Order: sequence, then C-alpha cells, then structure tokens
Amino acid sequence: MKCCRKRRAFLLAIILLILGPAAGSNGQSRFVTTRGKDLVSADGKPLLLKGINLGNWLLPEGYMFKFKTANSPRLIHTVINELVGEDEGRRFWKTYYENYITREDIKFIKQSGFNSVRVPFSYRLFVSEAEPRKLEGEGYRLLDDVVAWCKKENLYVIFDMHAAPGGQTGDNIDDSWGYPFLFESAESQDLTVNLWRKIAARYRDEPAVIGYDLLNEPIAPYFDTADLNPKLEPLYRKMVAGIRVVDRNHLIFLGGAQWDNNFKVFGPPFDDKLVYTFHKYWMEVNQQAIQEYLDFRDKHNVPVWMGESGENTDEWISSYRTLLERNNIGWCFWPYKKLNATSCVVSINSPTDWDTIVGFAEGPRATFEEVRKHRPSKEKVQKALSDYLERIRFANCRINQRYLNALGLK
Repeated sequence: MKCCRKRRAFLLAIILLILGPAAGSNGQSRFVTTRGKDLVSADGKPLLLKGINLGNWLLPEGYMFKFKTANSPRLIHTVINELVGEDEGRRFWKTYYENYITREDIKFIKQSGFNSVRVPFSYRLFVSEAEPRKLEGEGYRLLDDVVAWCKKENLYVIFDMHAAPGGQTGDNIDDSWGYPFLFESAESQDLTVNLWRKIAARYRDEPAVIGYDLLNEPIAPYFDTADLNPKLEPLYRKMVAGIRVVDRNHLIFLGGAQWDNNFKVFGPPFDDKLVYTFHKYWMEVNQQAIQEYLDFRDKHNVPVWMGESGENTDEWISSYRTLLERNNIGWCFWPYKKLNATSCVVSINSPTDWDTIVGFAEGPRATFEEVRKHRPSKEKVQKALSDYLERIRFANCRINQRYLNALGLK
C-alpha cells in the first residue's frame, strides 16, 4: 500500500512538472479563467475583452491588398512569385512579416485602450512542406515576438488557427482547396491536434496568453452541412484532449459552424475552461441579432465572446459595440491594419504604382504566355513592392481616429 501511495505521488509530481505551475505562491491562478458566464483575470475580477484582430499578418487576405481574384494566401504568393521570382518572393515575405506587426504597433494598440489582440495564423508557417511533415517553421518565432511585446504592454493574446491543415472552412480565408477536407482527413486532423499541442506546450506557463481559438469559421454554409456539422464538436473534443495533455492553464475558444454563427452544433460544455465564440458581420444591430448566443450562455452558464466583426461604417461599429457591452459580451473587431481604408484602426497609405501590381494580379494569368505578356516592368514592380514594405510600418501609416472613437477608445 505504501508503495502504491509513493507511486501515485511520483506520477502526480511528474504531471505537475509537465503541466507547469498554474498558481502563484498565494494559491491564486496566474491565468485568465472562467467563472460561470464571466472571464476572470488573475486578480479575480471579471474581465471584458476589448480587442482587435491582427488580420492579414500571419495569413494574408487578398482584399487587404486590393486584390479580388488573388484572394487566398497561396494565390497572393503566386502573384508575388510571378512578379519577382521565388527567391525575391521569399525575401519579400520575410520583410513583410517583420514590418507588418511590430513592437510599435502593439504599443499603440495598448495606448489606444485595447486590452487584447487575436492573432490569426496559417498552419503553413508552423509545419514543414517536406515529408514526413515536421512541426517547424518561422511561425513559432513570430508568435514568440508578439507575445513578448504584448506581455510588456500588459495586453492579452488569443491565438487563432485561421487556416488549418486540409482546410476547415473551404473558402479563400483558410487557404484551402475549395472544400473543408479537414473533416474527412484523419491525417489533417492528427496534424492539427499535434500542432495545437505543440503551441500549448510552448505557452502553457505564459499568463499573457489567454487561450486558443481552435478553428476559425469552420464549415462554410455552401457545403453539405447536414453531413459535416456533426463532425465539428467531436473534432473539437479531440483537439482539446490533445491540448490538455500539456496545458491545463489556458482557455479554449470554440467557434460555431457556418462562419462561427451556428451554436446548434454544440452539446453541453465538455471542459471547465471553454469559451464559445461567434462572428457577426453586416446584420441589423438589435437585441435579436445576438439573443441566441445569450440564450446559450444562460443555458450552459459559460462565457461567450464576439471574436470578429467590422468592415462597416463607424456608426454601425459604434452601435454594435455598444450592444455587446450592454449585454456583457467581450469583443474583438476586424482588422487592425489594411491598405487604404477607414474600416480599420490603422490604414496603410497606397504605395507608388500599386495599381500596376493590382492590375497584374487581376489580369489574365491563366497561361505562361499571359503572365509574360502582362507582367509589368521590373523597375515598376520593385519600386511598388519596396514602397509597400516601407508603408506597412506603423510609423508610415495613418490612424483612423473615428474608428477608435466608434470602439469607445481614445
């Protein structure tokens, strides 16, 4: 019996060593957690998230470059490679990642009055292309950087897998091949679970990280939702189980099906640190627009969070943000930065000759002959891309003060 007790004590010590310390010396958690319908900060007080999405950084989207047909990351990469070649293309993206979000951006976000950021990312930055696929890539360093900057500024971070292996949405936003193959591929599911487990192990002791938004906007509505929707929560359970092997400290955010809107796919909560997240764009702002999420919150006594909205007028943003706060729902609007726009916090001024780049991206490129015929001059291309990389720096952008005002911030 004494031997069994020693063995149990030894195993418990190993588990605690693996999971890391969740509490400080006074026994209070160092991490944001849940208490009924609320998020609770480390000091035990309710926490209402007021955040902004760092969209277009670790997963580029065509419309933020003013592209329409080249609207997914791989299509945007193709445009750049066709313009300058693979070697120059790699150098372009290296500088892009270094310049688009910097310490200065994070400092400004904090000074503006936000208390959190959501970081959308593509799995491709974290997984090698070669077989067998390895969990390696520049994404880990980029996440390390933004977490370090946010920690210094007392900003919370939520990681968002915007593009999962196989594709969870089946549209341009997840850089997929036009179908949510994730739900039909055991290999892609295993890779997704393993990637989240590695990220969770890396940040399990970091209180600046609130948690993990497992899949952005899974299962677009134009697929066989009757077949696919029942597969979502079982996959979430598999992913949560993988994370909990290494991390019991952080929250896990679950988005509904069909652009995160459909909560009917969910049963009762199956983990004690779940937050359910919905996205709402372009609807009429009234109580009915969010009532189903309030009903879900009341029924299951869990927090809900509005993880994305925006791309609208300042008046609409202000109205929706006010509605959310009136109902004690935290929010994270979209996006922080994009090219020549007012529906964002920070706008990138149009680079010299950028219309030339857009014209090529939107022009005929179905054959090598069309690419050769319509490719702009080398000088114009280099000037436009170099100018773009400079203009995405925070110091060279302009601030949309009216957008900040609409969010109730400075």
